[in-house]
Amino acid sequence: MLRSLFLALTLTLTLPAAAETLPESAEQIALSFAPVARATAPAVVNIYARQLVRDRANPFAGDPFFDQFFQDFAAPPRVENSLGSGVIVSAEGIVVSNHHVIADATDIRVVLSDRREYPATVLLDDPQSDIAVLRVEAREPLPALTLGDSDALQVGDLVLAIGNPFGVGQTVSSGIVSGLARSALQVGDGTGYFVQTDAPINPGNSGGALVDMGGRLVGINTAILTRDGGSNGIGFAVPSNLVAAVVAQAQAGATRFLRPWAGMQAQEVDGSLAEALGLDRPLGVMITRLHPQSPFAAAGLVDGDVVLSLGGAPINTPQEFLYRLSVLGNGPQRLTYVHDGQPREADVTLAPAPDDPPRDPQTVTEDVILRGATLARINPAVIAELHLPLDAQGIAVLEARDFAHDAGLRAGDILVGLNGQPVTTPAEALALARQPARRWQIDLIRKGQPLRLRFRL
Repeated sequence: MLRSLFLALTLTLTLPAAAETLPESAEQIALSFAPVARATAPAVVNIYARQLVRDRANPFAGDPFFDQFFQDFAAPPRVENSLGSGVIVSAEGIVVSNHHVIADATDIRVVLSDRREYPATVLLDDPQSDIAVLRVEAREPLPALTLGDSDALQVGDLVLAIGNPFGVGQTVSSGIVSGLARSALQVGDGTGYFVQTDAPINPGNSGGALVDMGGRLVGINTAILTRDGGSNGIGFAVPSNLVAAVVAQAQAGATRFLRPWAGMQAQEVDGSLAEALGLDRPLGVMITRLHPQSPFAAAGLVDGDVVLSLGGAPINTPQEFLYRLSVLGNGPQRLTYVHDGQPREADVTLAPAPDDPPRDPQTVTEDVILRGATLARINPAVIAELHLPLDAQGIAVLEARDFAHDAGLRAGDILVGLNGQPVTTPAEALALARQPARRWQIDLIRKGQPLRLRFRL
């Protein structure tokens, strides 16, 4: 009797509470991303890029010597069209997409979701981050997305990917943030740093938006891991904080994204290295080479030190280090590191690579072996611009045209010697190039490998 009365009272007391959780509207019955998609989709655009492509007409095309004999046999250029996506981030017509979407394009058109179409010009293109900033001229303000804080993302957050996969039309797919700080990807030059998502991303989504449930842009979709060309639920987006840094420089008039210069090489600290360094667990990146003019050398760091954080953010891979430099920009930052097994702190002033000593660029216009080459003395600024090794010295080839190009020189080469004579300055190289000779030998270093060019005039 008492048990039955207790159960009756319990049911009576709990039923009203249960009734309060029942859905009262259609929106409560069905979970829907429609409000977020409706608010954000108009700011995601299609990008049509056109470029002229020349097919190789003979097996010697591109060869520095034989190519000159086959110029009349070159096939006519053909037009290639590529399709990608983009995101309007400013009502004044600033559009962000991927570098690989618009690379080498001769004509770029932006098409909005309401079918309005505009020609676009490139304000800033950064292959390293795979970000391109475009501008379209419209008579009225355009729908734009607000940039969110990608550092605030957490694994498990709901996100939407919006773009134009396979050219079928604007498509919205949903998923979660699957991972953060992904950097082991060979996208662009392999120095990227990405947000990972399982929201389906396919070809054509590149340059599209990754948005959070507040309708804020938290990433620009850029790559997928796939074996068959379609989505396997592993997609990657450039974090919005890096996008914001690139856009800010473009709006300020920059045509090239300028990062603070680290002046160092570093490697990730794994388990065995942590044990050798006396760390209780693997973390940070160890400096393996430091340029004497590096701002980190000026802050007191040396080879073998382990960088733990910069600007309050942890550093665990070289790619993450580059990302933090790019986002933080120039100015003083707090640094934590380990020196001889002891934790330390220091202030480092981030700045562009110094153009010191002066590069003294010289473009050779005389009728000599180096005609058409632009040569410069190697300094930190030249090292950063051409991605040369930190220990590079001597003369860099900034540009190679005319006879210098035909002889085999390329931008980024380090000129070491002419006809067996070492050269260390552009003036020395030009003086040797003026000497009469029928046979020539050019010694250089290209991408870290020694190379010797020999030919006869």
